[in-house]
Amino acid sequence: MTMRPLLLSLVLLPGMALAQDAETSRFQLERTETGLVRLDRQTGAMSLCREDNGTLSCRMAADERAAYEQELDLLTKRVTALEDRMAAETASRALPDEAEIEQSLTIMERFLRRFMAIIEDFTEDRQLQEPGPSRT
Repeated sequence: MTMRPLLLSLVLLPGMALAQDAETSRFQLERTETGLVRLDRQTGAMSLCREDNGTLSCRMAADERAAYEQELDLLTKRVTALEDRMAAETASRALPDEAEIEQSLTIMERFLRRFMAIIEDFTEDRQLQEPGPSRT
């Protein structure tokens, strides 16, 4: 039983190390005359970076910023549409009015009367089928 987890960890460890290497090597920094350029190897996005007091601050390029803003606007519209739909569904689930309650009670009353009539018929049929006590 202890051999199985050991074998499993030996199989999984190299894959986990590769995943960590991929994450750490995702970005590539290149020095320029005015600062640094950061390349995202996964998406191909490039950012302009500056080093101030040992801190690296990066900003998106103008075309990336426009795409980001466009995606943000699209998501905002989707959220607004979902909120509107949820509000409409909540409003439609309001409590029933007096007429709807009365209609529901009428239906329930008809059901119960009919059900009770079936039970009475069943009871009468059963009494007719059972032999009565003999008086001898």
